[in-house]
Amino acid sequence: MSFIDAITHRRTFAIISHPDAGKTTLTEKLLLYGGAIHLAGSVKARKTAKHAVSDWMEIEKQRGISVTSSVLQFDYEGHHINILDTPGHQDFSEDTYRTLMAADSAVMLIDVAKGVEAQTKKLFKVCKERHIPIFTFINKIDHFGRNPFDLMDEIESVLGIHAYPMNWPIGLNGNYQGIYDRRSASIELFAKDTSHGQQKLSSTKGSAADPRFKELLDDDVHKNLIDDIELLDMAGDAFSAEQVANGELTPLFFGSAMTNFGVKPFLESFLQMAPPPQPRHAKEGIVEPADEEFSAFVFKIQANMNPQHHDRMVFMRICSGKFTKGMSVTHCQSGKTVRLMQPQQFLATERTGVETAYAGDIIGIFDSGTMGVGDTLYTGKKKITFKDFPTFPPELFARIRAKDSLKRKQFLKGMTQLAQEGAVQIYENMGSLESYIVGAVGPLQFEVLSYRLQHEYGVTLEMNRLPYTVARWLALPDTMAYSDLKNIDSAMAVKDHKQRLVLLITTDWQTNWIAERNPEVLFCSTPDELP
Repeated sequence: MSFIDAITHRRTFAIISHPDAGKTTLTEKLLLYGGAIHLAGSVKARKTAKHAVSDWMEIEKQRGISVTSSVLQFDYEGHHINILDTPGHQDFSEDTYRTLMAADSAVMLIDVAKGVEAQTKKLFKVCKERHIPIFTFINKIDHFGRNPFDLMDEIESVLGIHAYPMNWPIGLNGNYQGIYDRRSASIELFAKDTSHGQQKLSSTKGSAADPRFKELLDDDVHKNLIDDIELLDMAGDAFSAEQVANGELTPLFFGSAMTNFGVKPFLESFLQMAPPPQPRHAKEGIVEPADEEFSAFVFKIQANMNPQHHDRMVFMRICSGKFTKGMSVTHCQSGKTVRLMQPQQFLATERTGVETAYAGDIIGIFDSGTMGVGDTLYTGKKKITFKDFPTFPPELFARIRAKDSLKRKQFLKGMTQLAQEGAVQIYENMGSLESYIVGAVGPLQFEVLSYRLQHEYGVTLEMNRLPYTVARWLALPDTMAYSDLKNIDSAMAVKDHKQRLVLLITTDWQTNWIAERNPEVLFCSTPDELP
């Protein structure tokens, strides 16, 4: 396979959804049909004690939720696929946002009974802002759900994107028996699922014109299908590949990840329509995937994927060129030459050494602490600097310290590594290294932090919540010192990981009040706004 062919056959996408819409289950079923696994384990399968492949942290297995993004890779019918499974919980939106920066397209999962939910709206907005193609999978149609036309209307009215059904569920009142494919005018009826979704579902396929399908379906079901298709053909939006590419039209699919209902047709259609690796914007200009020089950016750091070795894995998205094991690259932020040894590709925590990789691929490199999230790596004389990732402003704060003072060394190591991951935002308590101030988007982040420090570093935390809800990064005039600030007695001054001054304030009203009394100071909601 040529260099260009290798790139054009890559597909790198993220799966986004509200919690409990079935995102991790769909991820597993794509792996099942791709041959990467042979038996799917349900997150809730208590009898078999199995857990989703992509949920690799112990806390994820216990809670049945995804709290960190994971990378899963496999080959299917000539395509090399990189799936980025994102946390569904809103408390981990920042990790999801960084992961979406590494994707070329997104699969939006919607529960057939609940429709468009709050977290779906937020994640959709991120995808929309980046103009990446969005493919929609209406999940759980093996359960009673809403009318497909009502769901289409909601997607268009709430999210502001037109929907084009690629297939249509066959059945009445949530009792669906199969899928009608609009492009091929074919029907696929699925057998009853007796394995609880652990194995591929057998089916009966054929042309919609075949008389046997009229016999297999009840008269009411058959008539309803014919009426629905006529209505879609007459009144629905026309399909436009250009609009899909620009994120203005979403191809719509129906199915059930749990029972494998419609998963394979979705996978095959998605691979045909989803874009190959796309150009990336750097400060120096556009970076094309087919450029010969290698470039990549770090979008995720994960400590302790192997708790026995306390390793630190850096995940990078290759943006251009070809990667080869052991190659030397320039680390943009430090200017140093780094040799990329022991590259890995993943099936969650299962790692495979890789000799070569291409634009669009996700690879992991062991790192001792040199690289950070958002860093750029490149070869050649022309400097490349990919734009920094936006930061989510924290809304919850707590002071933390190790209960056992003899564990101070492990506490500092754990906090340093987890801060580099971006799992929470960590601030230095000015004048003290015995405790840290932690900022979070949601309360579950505190729980995960406490759990990981205890189980990965052997440190039990003492955590005290603080009354602050607002963080402001300060840009002081050169002639002004922090001690010159007025009316900040009820606020708290800390420093972020880059030693920038941050003021923690109780309310938005108080924030405005302090800002009015310090007009010469710039108060920024995120460090990205600093001059």
